Amino acid sequence: MSYIKNFFRILLAAALLLTVAPQDAAAQLTKKQQRQLQKERNKQYKSKIKEYKKGKWQLGASSRTIEVALLEHYAKLAEDDNNVEFIGEVSQCQSINVCRQFALNNAVNRYATLASGNVKGRIESMLRADANLPQVEIDKFIAGYENLVQAEVGSVLTESYSIVRETPATRGAPATREYKTFFILNEEKAGAARMRAMERSLRETQIAVREAEEISRFVNEGFKVD
Repeated sequence: MSYIKNFFRILLAAALLLTVAPQDAAAQLTKKQQRQLQKERNKQYKSKIKEYKKGKWQLGASSRTIEVALLEHYAKLAEDDNNVEFIGEVSQCQSINVCRQFALNNAVNRYATLASGNVKGRIESMLRADANLPQVEIDKFIAGYENLVQAEVGSVLTESYSIVRETPATRGAPATREYKTFFILNEEKAGAARMRAMERSLRETQIAVREAEEISRFVNEGFKVD
């Protein structure tokens, strides 16, 4: 048992080394390229503000203006090359508090589905090659991994800002809201969270250590979160 625990510690350490953030890309640009980058960022900012105003979106659950919230959001993304934007959204909700919670749940569930879907086919194919491993154990690992990613990823999603817009009441239907929350997801921390989920899921199955190393490689691979 101690051997297995040490094996998992080595896997987690390796994963963290592989996902260490590279040197800030902006710092490697020439002054001309930095000016061009800032120009493009300004265009992106203005375009997004125009989109929000045209769509009648307002900032939710904050005393900031939508302009300040978006500028701060872009600043957070630029702080670390591992930071990416991840969105949770919900429609037809009424209470702001309920909308906000549902948007978080949507983001967590969607990330877990993406994380599981990224490795499910390859893991199932690899494990089915082991004639001694029952299908029930394969299904148990996949389901357990997705559930545990949900439990872990909440800790690496940082809420940045939310927007909301009203859907007018119609005959027989009350007014509702559309709600979107923009999170900062740090891919390095998310990778570590996936590895913790994998470790816990493997402990609850009969999957051998020799297969765990290959599974860890699949789990540690990055994937698009758009």
